Amino acid sequence: MEPGAVESDDKARRAGRVLAVLEQLYPQAATELVHRNPFELLVATVLSAQATDAAVNKATPALFQRFPDAFALAQATPEAVEPYIRHIGLYRAKAKNLVALARRLVEQHGGQVPSDKAQLQALPGVGWKTATVVLGAAFGVPGIAVDTHITRLARRLGLSEAKTPERIGAELERLFPREKWVFVHHALILFGRYHCTARKPKCGGCPLYTDCLSKGRY
Repeated sequence: MEPGAVESDDKARRAGRVLAVLEQLYPQAATELVHRNPFELLVATVLSAQATDAAVNKATPALFQRFPDAFALAQATPEAVEPYIRHIGLYRAKAKNLVALARRLVEQHGGQVPSDKAQLQALPGVGWKTATVVLGAAFGVPGIAVDTHITRLARRLGLSEAKTPERIGAELERLFPREKWVFVHHALILFGRYHCTARKPKCGGCPLYTDCLSKGRY
């Protein structure tokens, strides 16, 4: 067997063990962004770029009360949106994107969030990661969106050494069953957010310790 095939088989086995642990730890893994519909999820996900979910969840109740749907937000100006998201990073740029996004939804999609990836990515402020998150959480479309937590865990667990989120996501999708992609996305984020943190991971008693290539470095 070629060395590359051996490495691939090793990754696949490791991914299987990781999946089994994640299913025990987070059987109901889901996004922590509070939302009631695809529109609210899309807005919250746009806001979450370079910001914590906690900060977004603190801002969105008042934002959604004032602008409950794309039609209401499309009538706003960025300056009217800014006070609601002022404590979120890059709030001025995000306010502009949200208003432009809402107008595009009204003009091209009848105010509804499309379930097509290309159409989502064509919206202002929506990139590959945001589109993948919304498709998975709102519409059940399989995909592994990659953030900083997943990038860190993919490397520590020896699942991917790729440099870009898209390539990391593609490699992870080859390792995990398609029907588990959305779950894996959410579960890895939870594990990275609360257990295998960037600076002080809780290595003692870690259920993935034996599969971690970074064990002993912290």
